[in-house]
Amino acid sequence: MHTIIKDSEARMRKCIESFKIELSKLRTGRAHPSILDHVRVDYYGSDMPISQVANIVAGDARTLNITPWEKGMVNAIDKAIRDSGLGFNPVTTGDLIRVPLPALNEERRKELIKVVRTESEAARVNIRNARRDANAEIKNLLKGKLITEDEERRMGDDVQKLTDKFVAEVDQVTTVKEADLMSV
Repeated sequence: MHTIIKDSEARMRKCIESFKIELSKLRTGRAHPSILDHVRVDYYGSDMPISQVANIVAGDARTLNITPWEKGMVNAIDKAIRDSGLGFNPVTTGDLIRVPLPALNEERRKELIKVVRTESEAARVNIRNARRDANAEIKNLLKGKLITEDEERRMGDDVQKLTDKFVAEVDQVTTVKEADLMSV
């Protein structure tokens, strides 16, 4: 019986983690190495994430400093960043690549907030789907006369409490991200 609740909690936790990963991809105007996570570099014939061919650090609030592990990779990394569609214009000085992040304008901030809200609603739906599946399993146990109606009601309440907890966490993460996007 408790495995149903543990499984639904694990699924809901995965929904939260996935939601946080999606939000981390949204640029807030602050330099963070994860902004370049999806940029891939041609490394001797195979596409590699930039983090596997170079060290990426935030130099300050608006600049990323990239130090390739091999000096010959400077041009490939520079080209990959320019071609990524992120709108960055890297500056190369010897074996260091600096990526200045442009400030976000008001219109772009509002668009990003809409994306955050869309992602948060998708996370809520995924959490509710986990609740629905758990409730269906509980009902099947009741139909098979493996649990009593009181146990079914108690387990349903536990699943609902979990759902409420994780939906509240999604709301909190959303609020923090929106405040982060609106701060200048």
